Amino acid sequence: MIFDSASKTQTMEEESNKSAIQIEAPAPQFKIPVDSEQKATEFWLFSLAAPHMRAFHLSWFSFFCCFVSTFAAPPLLPLIRDNLNLTTTDIGNAGIASVSGAVFARLAMGTACDLVGPRLASASLILLTTPSVYYTSIIDNATGYLLVRFFTGFSLAAFVSTQFWMSSMFSAPKVGLANGFSGGWGNLGGGATQLIMPLVFDLIRHIGSTEFTAWRVAFFIPGVMQTASAIAVVMLGQDLPNGDYRKLEKVGDKHKDSFRNVLYHAVTNYRGWILALTYGYCFGVELTIDNIIAEYFFDRFSVNLRTAGMIAASFGLANIISRPGGGMLSDWMSRRYGMRGRLWSLWVVQSLGGIFCILLGRMDNIVGSIAVMLLFSFFVQAACGLTFGVVPFVSRRSLGLISGMAGGGGSLGAVLTQLIFFKGSKYSKETGITLMGVMILCCTLPITLIYFPQWGGMFCGPRRKATAEDYYAAEWSEEERERGYHLASVKFAENSVREGGRRETSPTVPVDVTPGNA
Repeated sequence: MIFDSASKTQTMEEESNKSAIQIEAPAPQFKIPVDSEQKATEFWLFSLAAPHMRAFHLSWFSFFCCFVSTFAAPPLLPLIRDNLNLTTTDIGNAGIASVSGAVFARLAMGTACDLVGPRLASASLILLTTPSVYYTSIIDNATGYLLVRFFTGFSLAAFVSTQFWMSSMFSAPKVGLANGFSGGWGNLGGGATQLIMPLVFDLIRHIGSTEFTAWRVAFFIPGVMQTASAIAVVMLGQDLPNGDYRKLEKVGDKHKDSFRNVLYHAVTNYRGWILALTYGYCFGVELTIDNIIAEYFFDRFSVNLRTAGMIAASFGLANIISRPGGGMLSDWMSRRYGMRGRLWSLWVVQSLGGIFCILLGRMDNIVGSIAVMLLFSFFVQAACGLTFGVVPFVSRRSLGLISGMAGGGGSLGAVLTQLIFFKGSKYSKETGITLMGVMILCCTLPITLIYFPQWGGMFCGPRRKATAEDYYAAEWSEEERERGYHLASVKFAENSVREGGRRETSPTVPVDVTPGNA
């Protein structure tokens, strides 16, 4: 009897186990190779493989459309200026407004990415800012011009979701490359709009419209592009390799974090603040140039509108290779020298950008100015890619907000630069460009202060026995670690071992400090 009972019990357990196996969800299968976090370990540029490469193409294209919208006005500015009777001060204020809103929007976007995911955060922002693009067609005074540029500029916060999304989809050895391409191809919008808007304007004029009507109708093109990109992100995108935030939180596969904890671990990490400052004088400078460069060549060298637009476009279009090149350089330096290589390359490249910016302001012939401008564009944009080769390693728990801080720093740098050097008539544009180069050199120096205890800094090696696992786990309380909330951060640390450079890994010994105050 006892034997029969035991046999029945064993049979029931086996059937239960079989049933459990049958209902267990299959592991996700990907076309692209992945690591233990299901992040892609390869980067297939011309692939649409879901979800990694699909997220890449959705992110850069939506950001591209936002850039086209935000900087659609400058290439038509000589016409808009005459039509609306804008003064130099009006134009300067509108240029500042176009990037000032993004300062706070990028901080908000970073938090939104941490809490609800990059897909919904990005699409919501793009749709909310689209009406201001359409409204540009009916403005009739300087105040209206300033307001539409201000609200359209909020869309530049999509950059944060772009970088966050790539950091969530690609492994540490490829994150610099993915961030470089997504940010760089998105920034292409700043150059492409210099070609798109004059071309659309000319086509509408040839149909028979007056100049007054043609430049207004032209703004429907960036509006439609922005709307379509947002819909595509919602319909085709996915937050993480294994699903969307909301679904993963419902089934318990992802911890739903609190705003207070995300904010605390971001603002107490000094590395985030330094990168926000330095990014202000690479990406911030790029935004400034996008606002002034067409008018600069138009006024200083007396070229026509189309020629000025083509010259200005070449600055933005350099992003097709420069920013991705910065990301590739960051990853390559990491393979050889670890995190210290990433930091050194960032400092050198951004400093060279400052030198070429100074030279640009001192050139007095158009051929020399164009040549120096192209060199300047390459280095300052490559520095942007190099910056976001470092950002993903600063914090895992507050990755979105750290990205937002850096991105917001970029917009703030553009605001301050335009306020100081390009508002009103205090400085000529060539003098302002020269002084802007000096600011780049000064604001790049704090990179020397960034130090990771497990990997080191520019001048100091790593702290003895410090590990990446303890650095990232320190962002979680003991209770949270007991519940396993930190395991994703630990996996990232394991996949980031290369950041230590060519040295043997140290045994795991707890670090008594958090990432914020290490």
